Amino acid sequence: MFFVYQSKSELNSWLIHKVKDRHPLFVGSGLLVGLSAIMLGVPAWESTLTKDPPGNFPEPRPVRTTYHFGWSGFTAGTGDIHFSKTADKRFQLEANGRTIGLVRALWKLDASYRGLADAETLRPIESKQTEIYRKKKVITDLAFTNSGVTRTRTEDPGAGATTSRPFNFPGLFDQHSALLYLRSQPLNDRSAYRIVVYPATSAYLITVTVLDHERIAVRAGAYNAIKIDLQLKRVGKKLELQPHRKFRRAIIWISDDENRIPLRIEAQIFVGTVFAELQAVRFD
Repeated sequence: MFFVYQSKSELNSWLIHKVKDRHPLFVGSGLLVGLSAIMLGVPAWESTLTKDPPGNFPEPRPVRTTYHFGWSGFTAGTGDIHFSKTADKRFQLEANGRTIGLVRALWKLDASYRGLADAETLRPIESKQTEIYRKKKVITDLAFTNSGVTRTRTEDPGAGATTSRPFNFPGLFDQHSALLYLRSQPLNDRSAYRIVVYPATSAYLITVTVLDHERIAVRAGAYNAIKIDLQLKRVGKKLELQPHRKFRRAIIWISDDENRIPLRIEAQIFVGTVFAELQAVRFD
């Protein structure tokens, strides 16, 4: 979740409104793969997905974190996250966030999220996201199976009806389980991972590349960090890849230790660079 606004001298409410509206090896082999994919109705890019099982990195500890979100140096929002493990061996992520300050006067938003993932397979089970704006409330529920996800979405006020829509694609992640899976991998320099993530209303092909290991300072302290590049493309209804109209790329730093906590995210979108930064961390 990112909050963005216009400049240091003038906030543009129209912009706020727009943001919220949310070596081939052998030619012959390549042609053969492509033709086979077409005949079978399978997108050619699916063969490039990472098939590695979850890594053997130590599982995350229960932790509470606070992040600030902003744009061009301004803090526009804050969020609290609680990660835990339930008695029935599920990883649970609970988050609450809201806009603050002058941004809240222009764009009021209170949001909450709860996601569950299998602690052994790191596959998503379900998630619920609630967004409360000044004049509208949107609830999005996701229920995952081995074959895909069913999204249920309710707007109030609005058309009044709750809409339900399936998306069939095996091996989907949501945002919570994607973080868990990638965190479990070796994350060596220049390693790359490609997975399909369904965070809320659409599926995206995510390409994550480890750029470097370096030192970084954030509000919560100084850390040895893993620097990661993230790029994405939207997956259409016919499983065709489409460029994202607003998102360009993101750089993510996670702590290079046994916890691997996200420290800072810088995302390049159509209005500039938005950020999220760790402000505080406390292990339960």
